[in-house]
Amino acid sequence: MQHHHEKLFIEGPVGKLQAIYQTGEIGKAAVVICHPHPQFGGTMRNKVVYWMARAFENLGHPILRFNFRGVEQSEGSWDEGLGEADDAGAVLDWMHEKHPEVPLWLAGFSFGCYAGLTAASQDIRVERMFAVAPAVNLWDFSFMRNEARPLKVIHGSIDELVPHEMVSAWVALLDSVEYHEIEGAGHFFPEHMEHLQWALTSTL
Repeated sequence: MQHHHEKLFIEGPVGKLQAIYQTGEIGKAAVVICHPHPQFGGTMRNKVVYWMARAFENLGHPILRFNFRGVEQSEGSWDEGLGEADDAGAVLDWMHEKHPEVPLWLAGFSFGCYAGLTAASQDIRVERMFAVAPAVNLWDFSFMRNEARPLKVIHGSIDELVPHEMVSAWVALLDSVEYHEIEGAGHFFPEHMEHLQWALTSTL
């Protein structure tokens, strides 16, 4: 199912944000995907982000991947996660304006979970959230404690950057969560990309 990919810029809080948008089928939830930590080479072209986008694309969802401030052609500079959460909020706004009639979903990978879920937690238009390898050891995710909307968390059992014990402990505190631990998978799911895609979309 090949949908049209469009490269564009979205007006963010501190300047333009570079993005790749793909159209989807009418009536399908619109998905925003947030990339991993910019200071460790994270961009919207990250392999995991790309495969996450493909998983939703295969189901016909409109998708937007974007670069946080200061990454590649996005204006601004690294802002300790706070500004990046604002960037995600601006992108959610854009996606809602583009698809006002469908639910908004937010998905993040690693640091992208922190920035993305922070934005989503303050945006009632977001109906569903997806966190792949959320970096709960590096960022404070306690704001999700009383979140009632559906959240799917996917993590590798041998993640070398975020201990899976910390993720399962965090998940245990949450209300409406579906947790998939992928046996033998590391942080970037190099051998488990198909498992990751299946876990993302299996119950949608």
